[in-house]
Amino acid sequence: MTEDRITQLEETIAHLTLVVDDLNEVVTKQDAELARVSHLVRILTEREAEREQGNSGGVVLGDERPPHY
Repeated sequence: MTEDRITQLEETIAHLTLVVDDLNEVVTKQDAELARVSHLVRILTEREAEREQGNSGGVVLGDERPPHY
């Protein structure tokens, strides 16, 4: 292998290493955001279940027409 070819391969490896590091950072941030959103969905699902149990079969306000209709 020539010296130029070795230098080119080293540059390519250095570039790819930076790309992998950048992608790893993005994936880490997305994982944290996904965990946060999953937690919020779980909380909202529990709240909705509690709200439905508290209604005891009553009309859900979202299904009622507003008074101005």
